Amino acid sequence: MATFTTRDGTQIYYNDWGAGQPIVFSHGWPLSADAFEDQMFFLASRGYRCIAHDRRGHGRSSQPWQGNDLDTYADDLAELVRHLKLTSVVHVGHSTGGGEVARYIGRHGNERVAKAVLISAVPPVMVKSEKNPGGTPIDVFDKLRIGVLADRSQLWRDLSLPFYGYNNPGTKVSEGVRESFWLQGMMASLPASYFCIKAFSETDLTEDLKKIEVPTLLLHGDADQIVPIADSALLSAKIVKNVSLKVHEGAPHGMCTTHKEQVNADLLAFIES
Repeated sequence: MATFTTRDGTQIYYNDWGAGQPIVFSHGWPLSADAFEDQMFFLASRGYRCIAHDRRGHGRSSQPWQGNDLDTYADDLAELVRHLKLTSVVHVGHSTGGGEVARYIGRHGNERVAKAVLISAVPPVMVKSEKNPGGTPIDVFDKLRIGVLADRSQLWRDLSLPFYGYNNPGTKVSEGVRESFWLQGMMASLPASYFCIKAFSETDLTEDLKKIEVPTLLLHGDADQIVPIADSALLSAKIVKNVSLKVHEGAPHGMCTTHKEQVNADLLAFIES
């Protein structure tokens, strides 16, 4: 197992496939690096070095009580980049991972970054407030917290349906994909599962988005039930300077799996542009 240890003693696991320009993937909650296996295999087969870590508290990484916030997630990502001596990196973040990428650039700058891709990503900020009237009500996130504490195993099974759009009439459901989601979710620690909800829902990433200076691609499905496009990608597209927005009709939150061929093609085209 490839791991490194952060300054606060947390062991971070990562996959490192292929050779070439580095592409670093930041996964969503409550998943792991395995959520990006389709993109990593596709791009590694085409001459790129694909690296994806399990965020602290998730997957095969250590499960500390502390540090389940976007500042620490971003700092862990920075330590991974330094540990592997990476430069000219293409950063790809899905959902919470998109927030991690934005906060990483906001805190650590653009120097090592070549491009950024935010997929179904949480920025600018998810929770509804006076400043963000189109956001998701706090009650929704409170219910997630209740579900984590009451029976997170059942929560992951239930959440997999809207995550992949499998609750839509006529949609072909993959029980294998649902089981993979459940397995990855159960590998996350209880503290990380709980505290990360506040991190991805209440962290305002507007100022971080303003600091992104590299070419940036926003990918989002217009049928995303987890991070609705109107309060995420459509707003981020107005903030990031050098940005391209591509909306996939009918695509759900978990589009990296359900629409992997389209996502893979979009990534390759953007990286090679």
